[in-house]
Order: sequence, then C-alpha cells, then structure tokens
Amino acid sequence: MSYVSVQHLQKSYAGTTVFSDIDCEINKGEFVTLLGPSGCGKSTLLRCIAGLTPVDGGKILLEGVDIVPLSPQKRGIGMVFQSYALFPNMTVEQNVAFGLRMQKVNADDSHKRVAEVLKLVELHDFASRYPHQLSGGQCQRVALARSLVTRPRLLLLDEPLSALDARIRKHLREQIRQIQRELGLTTIFVTHDQEEALTMSDRIFLMNQGKIVQSGDAETLYTAPVDVFAAGFIGNYNLLDAAAASKLLQRPISHRIAIRPEAIELSLDGELDAQIRSHSLLGNVIRYRVEARGVELVVDVLNRSAADLHPDGQRLAISIDPTALCQVA
Repeated sequence: MSYVSVQHLQKSYAGTTVFSDIDCEINKGEFVTLLGPSGCGKSTLLRCIAGLTPVDGGKILLEGVDIVPLSPQKRGIGMVFQSYALFPNMTVEQNVAFGLRMQKVNADDSHKRVAEVLKLVELHDFASRYPHQLSGGQCQRVALARSLVTRPRLLLLDEPLSALDARIRKHLREQIRQIQRELGLTTIFVTHDQEEALTMSDRIFLMNQGKIVQSGDAETLYTAPVDVFAAGFIGNYNLLDAAAASKLLQRPISHRIAIRPEAIELSLDGELDAQIRSHSLLGNVIRYRVEARGVELVVDVLNRSAADLHPDGQRLAISIDPTALCQVA
C-alpha cells in the first residue's frame, strides 16, 4: 500500500477549475517533485495535502487514513514555504521550538530536539541569533528545521529555494536532499525549475493545466517525453512537425518528433551539411543554432576549450543519433 495516496482530488475557485481528477501514489521515504509552470495547480495541490486549502472532492490517504476531514494541526505534516515566515522577535532556537511548544513538549525534550535539528541543518552556532542577523539561505534552513523538529510524517516544500541566489540554492538543495535521505522522510517538493526537479527527485510528477501529464524518474521524463508540452518543458528539445522532420531526415515522417540538442553532433564531416546561424555561451555548454536542409536546430556542445568554438556563418556538418529521435503527441 502506498504511503500517500491522492484519489480523484478536485478543487475549484469561484467556478474556475484548478484540477478535477488528480490521482497519484507516493511511497514511504520517496522524494517526489511536483514540477510545472506557474498556474498549473502544483502549489494548490500541496496546500490541499497540508490542509491549508479545502478540497471540493476526493480523498488524501496518509498511511491508509483519509486526512481530508482533519485540521492541518492533526495531519502530522510539516511544510516549508518560499517565504520564511519566521517570527522576527524570536531567536533561531525559539523559532524552531515554536511547534514543539504548540505540541506541549516539555522543556528538556524540546531543548534536546531543537539542538539535534539545528546541528542537522548546520545552524547550531546560530541558535541565539535573530532572523535579521541571518542570510536568506540561513533563514530558509531555520524554516526547514522548524518543520523537521516536529518529526512530521510527511514534509511538504513549496518552492523554498526560488528567492535565493544560484550558489546558495544549489548548496541548499543538496543539503535538503541529504537530510531527507538521512531521515528517510517522505517529501513532496514543488518547483518550476527543471534542474532542481531532475537533480533532487526520486520521481517527478509533471503538471500542466491541472493535470499530471507524465510521471517517472528524471531519466524517463528527460529522454522519453510523452507529448509536446513535456518535451518543451523538460530540457531544450528541438520540436519538429511531420513536414520539417521529413525534410530534415529525407524520409516520410507522419508525426511530430523531438530531438535532444546534445544528441546532434557537429563535425567537419557528417551526414548533413549545415551552417551556424548563432551561438550562446552557457558556461560549460555552447548552444548553437544551426540550419540544415532549411530546418533550424539547437545543438548543445560541451565547452572544452576556446579553440573548439565555431564562428557564426561557418559551414560544417551535423550527425543525429537515431536513438534520440522521440515521437511525441
């Protein structure tokens, strides 16, 4: 039996449907990400699971028990938001201990548990500081510690890293994943950032317009998108209609295809003559826009050295890995 089971969940606002029939299963100890564009329903689904937003129909089973009728305080769920929501007049230690005070945990146990969780998030030396004395990343770790200290049955993370700069965000997502694995804590993470989803998740639920359009591990979602939306949202696929695909591949194609940009190789000798239209340096990757047989393609090449850079206008050849051609609906 699944640890979390969402069954036929429905939610509308003022006659506008957010989602009408959400079904998903999550195993104990899994790190699952709800990924999708803004407005697709992922944060609303998370808030429904937490009990912060009422549902219009369906069930949410946690360890086999429907928690829909329960108040948020009785669900045993911890939640971390994008905004830290820390009490400015409380120290780090007092902020983390607040949930335990609401649970009426005695002072000795509370102090011990707070010390343990502050060590876990590497903030034990900051216990006496106030939120205004902390960086954004430290404040987010305080918010995480506040959720962990109550020993939740389920942890929900609603875009907790989106307000942080890239370096801190990368460090913190690694730390969150490490803590989650160490505790074996079932976690649902919401993001619109595909890199976060691909690097952190055991499984990803890709959402669009109130529906889960595809679910699976990171490799499956990246290499086998089920439709044009999935191919367009995960990675930077070249999406070609049947006419363009037929023209490029010189054989009849009756469906759309998607080609990963790194599955196209640039060389001086290859299958197809091509010309570089433009290029962009993306750090360790150079992204070229090339034209072959009247079809424009994006090609990603590892940036090994400046000597390997091809200038705009250069004529060369491309080769396409046939196993990378993916039919999409």
